[in-house]
Amino acid sequence: MNKQIHNPSGRPRSTQADQAILQATLDLLAEVGYQSMSIEAIASRAGVGKTTIYRRYTSKEELVADAIESLRQDIQIPDTGSFWGDMDILLDDMSQKIFSHLGRQTLALIISTASSNPQFAQLYWTKYTKPRREAFATILERAKTRQEIKADADIDLIINLLSGSLYYALIFQPTTEPLETYMRRTMRVLMKGVGSGERGVGR
Repeated sequence: MNKQIHNPSGRPRSTQADQAILQATLDLLAEVGYQSMSIEAIASRAGVGKTTIYRRYTSKEELVADAIESLRQDIQIPDTGSFWGDMDILLDDMSQKIFSHLGRQTLALIISTASSNPQFAQLYWTKYTKPRREAFATILERAKTRQEIKADADIDLIINLLSGSLYYALIFQPTTEPLETYMRRTMRVLMKGVGSGERGVGR
């Protein structure tokens, strides 16, 4: 039996339908992109009627925002006591989620959509990218506290440089080595420049 909850208007809502709608939205976003995705296609993929979606969302933008928001629960900030210990966990997690073939396809479509649709770009930034930047910033701030990186290291710039390297590698695949290995090598080069003495993170 489907578990049901009640929305403010008093109509029962199936959590199974909620999850099916969000997953269908994410799948179609990866497959066809934001512009080509329709409520009709989402409803068909989720196995629900259009009215089921319209009872929950007033627009495609609102639905996509909620779908992207649902990904936030995956964010976990490791705290191993060292910068590289934290990064090893993060890179292992990324290798399972976005270094895969599907992950690369999804990111390429998201970037393509965001470049031509400012509204979607803002949604993706707010709901997905910004929380992940904040998580990485937390790791870097801890590294500062432990004197693993310089006290005046520009955290925003570090994140921008690493993000740019990641997106470039995901889309263009400039190396035959595993992407996780490539990103570790990239990070070692960058972090050597901000390391602090004997406790520096360059390794």
